[in-house]
Amino acid sequence: MTILAVDFGSTFTKGALVAGDGTVIRTAATPTTGTQGSGDILDGYRTLRRALDVPDDATVHACSSAGGGLRLAVVGYEATVTAQAGHRVGLSAGAKVVHVASGPLTTKEVSGIRAARPDIVLLVGGTDGGNADVLLHNAARLGKAAIGGHGAHAVPIVLAGNIEARDEAAALLAETQRPTILAGNVLPEIGVVAPESARAAIREAFLRHVIGGKGLSKDPAFGTMVEGATPDVVLRGVEVLASRVGGDVLVLDIGGATTDVYSVITPEGEDASLRKDVVATLWHGRTVEGDLGMRWNAPGVLEAAESERLVESVPCWEELRTYAAQLASRPDAVPADDRERRLDVELARLAALVAVRRHARPAQPTESPRPLANVTTLVGSGGVLRHADEAGRERVLGSVLADHAGGWKVPRAAKAEVDASYLLFVAGLLAEQEPDAAAAVAAQI
Repeated sequence: MTILAVDFGSTFTKGALVAGDGTVIRTAATPTTGTQGSGDILDGYRTLRRALDVPDDATVHACSSAGGGLRLAVVGYEATVTAQAGHRVGLSAGAKVVHVASGPLTTKEVSGIRAARPDIVLLVGGTDGGNADVLLHNAARLGKAAIGGHGAHAVPIVLAGNIEARDEAAALLAETQRPTILAGNVLPEIGVVAPESARAAIREAFLRHVIGGKGLSKDPAFGTMVEGATPDVVLRGVEVLASRVGGDVLVLDIGGATTDVYSVITPEGEDASLRKDVVATLWHGRTVEGDLGMRWNAPGVLEAAESERLVESVPCWEELRTYAAQLASRPDAVPADDRERRLDVELARLAALVAVRRHARPAQPTESPRPLANVTTLVGSGGVLRHADEAGRERVLGSVLADHAGGWKVPRAAKAEVDASYLLFVAGLLAEQEPDAAAAVAAQI
């Protein structure tokens, strides 16, 4: 058996040809097609198949973040409780959270959701057996709201609130034929976040209602091929890697528009036994920093670095500022010489430091920081690290592991490595149906 794993990205479509035992035969990437209003995304896919010399009988597994990925709006009860829990669960499901609303929805707030253009709305609210009024009010408002269309043509709702009020809320949504997928409560009780049911429901909504409606392909084969949003699949890959190494894992993915941080950690001691926070830590989690990108948001990296007081650590600050401004207007730029490669690494170092600090620090002043001291493996991903030399990789990842002034507990004894062949998504795609092959892929990272 031969397996083709494909990631339809916003810029490149990446693929890996894998033997049945998980041995990676070869990898390739081609520009993504069909995302600019013309062509078809499968045109680039066919080019990728030719580049990889894929057998006709290969089994295909695919994920996608093309066409803007998965845009999610969260509607909750209280901003610091269920809405915050929903936000964290949405990120762990691979979504870009484009809007968060809390409390009883007003006409103005519904307009705000509509303006954010979500693909899915995650409706949460109340612990099990707790207050149901806000959840029911919001279900009624969303059922009547024209968000992405009316009735059956509106964006789907994932309902993941107070389990005792769920059927009544679902009935309110059904009155207008609103597409709805039911899930378990993301916050069944104070101090407990239960992400898996909602994460699976978001994945189902993405596959059933969203991916085929992005206008990326006229061929239904594309919608059939895709099994999930890329960040969700990558998180599954990080889980596979953590199982393989037998320890906590931190992954840093530095992209052109965002910097994503994933961590899979096992709580110990007080973290494992006490519910210290109203919204508990997600032990398998992801954060997305939309202002930290190597191209589109390069100036944002420097602004964030200034806020974090990192300017003095940069030996070429003014030169880097000029370079970042140029990159924002040339998002397809590739370093042309050693000077630009050096500046690219410095920009990546700053993005990495800020992103990991934000991932590790508590979301609210009353919450606990993310316990990363026991991380045994730090994995860097993204084009800048894949193309950097060993010194450049050490400059970026070594700075993260030495960030003792960053306001978080750095890993005590972590090994740093780079996902040079971009295999985390492959492990994630194979995790459910081919777990042994997924583990073998993770061993090659």
